[in-house]
Amino acid sequence: MAKTRRNQKWQRDPQGMRLRILDAAKEEFAAQGLAGARVDRIAAKAGANKRMLYYHVGKKEELYLTVLEGAYEKIRVEERGLNLEHLDPPKAIGRLIEFTWNYFLSNPEFLALLNTENLAKAKHLKRSTKVKSMHSPFVEMIRMVVRRGVASGDFVVAVDPVQLYISIAALCFFYLSNSATLSVIFGRDLLSEEARDERLDHMIALVLAALTGKSLAAFARKKPARMSAPAEQPA
Repeated sequence: MAKTRRNQKWQRDPQGMRLRILDAAKEEFAAQGLAGARVDRIAAKAGANKRMLYYHVGKKEELYLTVLEGAYEKIRVEERGLNLEHLDPPKAIGRLIEFTWNYFLSNPEFLALLNTENLAKAKHLKRSTKVKSMHSPFVEMIRMVVRRGVASGDFVVAVDPVQLYISIAALCFFYLSNSATLSVIFGRDLLSEEARDERLDHMIALVLAALTGKSLAAFARKKPARMSAPAEQPA
């Protein structure tokens, strides 16, 4: 009876079932990698069975590629919503860095999927017919921000937009993917709120200093002065 009800639900809402399968698969692949992921666990989390899963997205490697493409599509869609073309170039770059940092913080499964695919030498991503077209508009958006910055005199160098984005992503990614070991080595909690804010400020200042030719200090945010304890009155 339960199986019949599940089949009826699947038939009434096939798109909903597909989304549940993809959500469950993203969680499984992020936690276990491709080799460790199990189709049975994905199906169970989605409230499906293997037949439904294979019908909607194919077998394990096809499911993994679909999840990977979806992960890239999600971040690219949100980046296009930043409206960088309507901001002054330095503010646009600052917003891009802030978005990338916060997106990585809020979506650790995205970083896990990237790690998995890089270990596989992008074997599965190479089969994608979608991923390159997703990135072209994003690269062009950064290119136009840089060009506007050079034309306005804000930036002194027209850097390659691909190199610029890779540098921004690297500044964010390395810090987060290595925060556990770096925290031990340097004796700091690098994921505390204060440390995360300090890192964001540093990245923005570093990139803008490189683009504008100004010193890092020109972009450092002033920290609020701490209240000093009142002096003790003499007895």
